[in-house]
Amino acid sequence: MEILYKEESKRFEKVLKMLKEKSKKVSVIGHVRPDGDCIGSTVATVRILRSLGFDAVGINNDKIPENLKFLIGDTPFYLASEFNKEEHLCITVDSADYKRVGALMNDTFPKVYLNIDHHISNKAYANNNIVIGNASATAEILAGMALDLGYSIDPITAQALYVGIATDTGQFRFPSTTKNTFKIVEALINLGAEPSEAANALYENESFARIKLIQLFLATLEMHFDGKICCGYLSDSIYYSANATMDDADGLVDYPRSIKGVEIAVLLEERNGSIKGSLRAKDPKFRVDQIAQVFGGGGHACAAGLNVADSNIESFKPLLLSKIKEQLGALGLA
Repeated sequence: MEILYKEESKRFEKVLKMLKEKSKKVSVIGHVRPDGDCIGSTVATVRILRSLGFDAVGINNDKIPENLKFLIGDTPFYLASEFNKEEHLCITVDSADYKRVGALMNDTFPKVYLNIDHHISNKAYANNNIVIGNASATAEILAGMALDLGYSIDPITAQALYVGIATDTGQFRFPSTTKNTFKIVEALINLGAEPSEAANALYENESFARIKLIQLFLATLEMHFDGKICCGYLSDSIYYSANATMDDADGLVDYPRSIKGVEIAVLLEERNGSIKGSLRAKDPKFRVDQIAQVFGGGGHACAAGLNVADSNIESFKPLLLSKIKEQLGALGLA
């Protein structure tokens, strides 16, 4: 197989050699409310490091979502509240901003040794940064580098990397999916990844609460700007009515995104006096990461998020729609 990330792979190898001279104890952490790429990348990084002789563990501020627990296997993985760092050095994966890993992790690890990510808005906050903004997933970067360097990829690692790529590409539907994505996936399947097992765990085990949440969410959808924008909302009361959790909201923003004529989809969640926003676009020209950055967020050209304290949907929605209108106007669409 051809070399996928020549410069990044060399740098990864060099950084790991330097890391081993400093400490063999490493904690790998990802962002709060972890998704498939976050958990898949964390698991894979831990396992690759352990195969290289590191005492590596995975940590996250939040619990692993039920539909992703199958990825863990025998990988040492802890909740942040349960972990004593014991002089571990820190590697982050899939987190564009160090604040995204959570305040407890920020306090536990005030410095980051290595940051591996694919978000175009990454702030390069670590001592060493490997960021490829046009990669489909952080898992794609990790898989490519591991393949380039001949590092061990066992079946559990292969499955974790596969799920990271599959989920962050929307099952290979998003524009970030390239021929290299499929080359890497082919290699992972040859190494033990099982797409059918992944699909069953991810999409064929929905709780009734999530189905109810989807129903209530769809009832909130609103169209704006001649049908180019579709917004949906989740309040604390909707979660309560559905008996659902925040994990059940994962992927809901893709429903308005799928509507014919919609260019940007928005999901706003109201949580205890704050707002979490998810933005999705069908075309990278809409640069939803730039819209999110106005409100302290970030992400990708086609997928971004934001968090706003001390706000509610009623007051925040017109501010967000105003910025989206500006973005459409810059493209001659509003």
